[in-house]
Amino acid sequence: MTEFKSDTDHLQVETINGVAVLTLNRPEARNALSPPMTGALTAAIAWAADAPEVGAVLLTGAGNAFCSGGDVKAMGAATPAEQAKPTFEEQFQALQRRHQGIAGALRKMSKPSIAALPGAAAGAGMAIALACDIRVAAKSAFMSTGYARIGLSGDYGIAWLLSRTVAPAIARALMLTSERVDSKQALKIGLINQRVDDKDLHADALAIATHLANGPQTAYKYIKENLDEALQIDHSTAIDREADRLLKSRTTADHREAVRAFAEKRPPQFKA
Repeated sequence: MTEFKSDTDHLQVETINGVAVLTLNRPEARNALSPPMTGALTAAIAWAADAPEVGAVLLTGAGNAFCSGGDVKAMGAATPAEQAKPTFEEQFQALQRRHQGIAGALRKMSKPSIAALPGAAAGAGMAIALACDIRVAAKSAFMSTGYARIGLSGDYGIAWLLSRTVAPAIARALMLTSERVDSKQALKIGLINQRVDDKDLHADALAIATHLANGPQTAYKYIKENLDEALQIDHSTAIDREADRLLKSRTTADHREAVRAFAEKRPPQFKA
């Protein structure tokens, strides 16, 4: 068993019943992203994707926020005089590494990922939540793209993610207006999958994550591949690729165990 040790207090990591629980931990700043946090989060996601003892990832925030996005106060800080300002290309490459290492890696992960929103998920925080497979929100939570309010266009692939989560017309309106969407409306338009009482958020989200962490991991991998391709290929191609993956999943111990469990009228016991 490999333990992940976060090198910063800005991210807490623990493994519970096969679930890697990643907690953004800057409650005093509504868990705004910081360089230490993004570096540790990138490393933690990469670890969780490969660790055999991890079957699912639960991403949440400490206190009463999920993540308020970039640290706006830090954005206005001047570069020290003795430090050369990075070139445009250097800045682009740094952003690319960070955004691909977090939102990109979450989206590509073969294991299920769940975002638990105790409060605000704004800007990059909203994008990171959308990169997860399932979103559970407390009743007091809300979401906002937020970028236009500070004269920015978006990052972490939010336009792509949002356009595949809600209707394109709604995605455009949310990006252009930075409208604040409460949890009730978020559930109605499909931004979140479940809305729960604030006090139940952690337990309910962990229950979902634990169920998935102990499920058929190979099947989940193929299911996610099918879903990822669904918006890019025609139906005939989808049929063929699903058939290929179905045949592969038939060869797994998980499938054999599920069939035995069905016949014996008991819950299946899947193994990673």
